[in-house]
Amino acid sequence: MTRVVSVGFMDSGWLVLLSVAFGLVVGGGFMALFHVAERRGNSAVDVVNPAVPDGVGQVIDALESAGVVLDPSNNVVKASPGALATGLVSQQVLVHSELIELVNRVRSTGEPIVQPVELARGPFGDASMHFLVRVARLGSRYILLLAEDHSETFRLDEVRRDFIANISHELKTPIGAIALLSEALDPAADDPEQVRRFAKRLHTEAARLTRITQEIIELSRLQAADTLLSAERLDVDHLIASAMDQNHVQAELRGTTLVKGGAKHVEVFGDESLLIMALHNLVGNAIQYSLDNSRVGIGVRVEDGVVEIAVTDQGLGIASEDLDRVFERFFRVDQARSRNTGGTGLGLSIVKHVVENHGGDVRVWSQLGRGSTFTIRLPEASTVANAPQGDSR
Repeated sequence: MTRVVSVGFMDSGWLVLLSVAFGLVVGGGFMALFHVAERRGNSAVDVVNPAVPDGVGQVIDALESAGVVLDPSNNVVKASPGALATGLVSQQVLVHSELIELVNRVRSTGEPIVQPVELARGPFGDASMHFLVRVARLGSRYILLLAEDHSETFRLDEVRRDFIANISHELKTPIGAIALLSEALDPAADDPEQVRRFAKRLHTEAARLTRITQEIIELSRLQAADTLLSAERLDVDHLIASAMDQNHVQAELRGTTLVKGGAKHVEVFGDESLLIMALHNLVGNAIQYSLDNSRVGIGVRVEDGVVEIAVTDQGLGIASEDLDRVFERFFRVDQARSRNTGGTGLGLSIVKHVVENHGGDVRVWSQLGRGSTFTIRLPEASTVANAPQGDSR
């Protein structure tokens, strides 16, 4: 009896131990599953609300150029101010398909890409932007895109190419004319009248060639860093009088009256020869494009520390579509008239460079049939503590 009872007691003890062990196993399994689910839940939250890796966000915010971080769905999770300003990102997506293609290539191959890309500046027009784009993986999930805007470099290259092409074209005309005239002189040696006529033409073309060369040299000088190292306090009355004197003969030939008015004894800081040259170009243009026996006025006004020198003519005026281009190199409003008068198309470009190098600007008002007014605006000397050094833009 006792043995039977003992066996029953041991059996029930084993059952208790087995039950406890089974409970621990089952409970541990549920706990393990809970932790796995919790980890998966956290992972799912990351996918729904992606976060930029530590430190990357601060770097993107500090970038002056365009910087973008994209998630696996190509959603923009971080963009620098430069990316927004240049229009690369809008509504949290990359705007340009060219950039999306680069991102997809990096995501599929894992290899970084560095290449120049030309992008449309907007949905309308033909203007474009030029970027050097770098795309690479950022961790296992993100893609980093960096874009340096090289549009200004491309623009300057285009200006340089256009400038060289224009110079070649402008120089070709007088050089070709001189070559033809010199060849014609020998057969006409026995005809004094022909020789005199050819000689006069040679003088005209040589003068035009000299003028173009001189103005190109002046433009080169204006782009130098030491343009205003010799700046000094200058009397505006003296500058205007010098410019008027240089155009006195041309004005007499056209019957043009030069009139000066406005404020007197005003001073500016600058290079005397450059400012006289700028005013000379404006007055010369006013005489050239005015009708015969008309009047050209030069007025001076001072307001809030700004000196305004306005040159007004009674010419034919400039069409509104040409006003934004009159300061471009070699641009001529009237091509035929400029050729006849020997104009190079560089005069107003020189004026603009001179004035900007003196910390000022030049503006134009014009109306067809009523004439034009070109206004130079410069800081008054009394409001400037020291003479400007170099390019003050």
